[in-house]
Amino acid sequence: MRVLIVEDELRMASLVRRGLVKEGLAADVAVKGEDALWMAAAADYDAIVLDVMLPGISGFETCRRLRQNGVWVPVLMLTARDSVED
Repeated sequence: MRVLIVEDELRMASLVRRGLVKEGLAADVAVKGEDALWMAAAADYDAIVLDVMLPGISGFETCRRLRQNGVWVPVLMLTARDSVED
């Protein structure tokens, strides 16, 4: 199984990647939504772990564009937001 981690905080991305690799998964990291778009188009991922608050385009916009581009891989959204509205 191959997972794309989209997280701009390198320490958090490293921790998530390390945990997935420890469980036997392959994991790549993108630090911007724009990078995630081309990486998801270039490789077959089984899942995407996507931070909501990214530099450039947000995680929400990245997810919208992935879907518009025909990428229907399951997406798990990560966020530090804590209000019900979020």
